[in-house]
Parts: sequence; structure tokens; C-alpha cells
Amino acid sequence: MLAVSTTFVWSGSRSRAEALLAGISADDPESFDAKIIDVGNGTELRITVVGTSLKTVRMTMDDLLACLSAADSGLDAIDDS
Repeated sequence: MLAVSTTFVWSGSRSRAEALLAGISADDPESFDAKIIDVGNGTELRITVVGTSLKTVRMTMDDLLACLSAADSGLDAIDDS
């Protein structure tokens, strides 16, 4: 069976990475693998999506990016208040 995969890497603080991960964990956890990794002076949130077609992987990544964007905007609003 053919597999397609892509990985998204976000860099920043550990607390922000944990909050972003919490924002997507309920989405569809079986459709992706996410890890928080300490690198150098920062942290990376790595999200890997694997599927059987480009279309499936793209749709899943689009959903995850929309959720991450919403979570990031919410965190910005909290930080600004």
C-alpha cells in the first residue's frame, strides 16, 4: 500500500507548544502523530500526518493548521490582555 506523509514543525516556547498541542489533541488524534521536542534553546512541536493519498493528507493537515491557527490566536488574545 502506498503511503504519503508530511511533517509540520513549529518552533517556540515549551509552554506555547503544549498549549497548541492541547488545542488539536481532541481533533482526531488517530490521524496524526505529534511530539514536543526540546532543541537547543527552544522547543519544537512536530506534527506528522500519514495517509493513503495526497488528498487525505492535505485535508488532514489543512484541518490541523486551522485548529493551530485558532489556538494561536486565542493564546495571543490572552497574552495581550
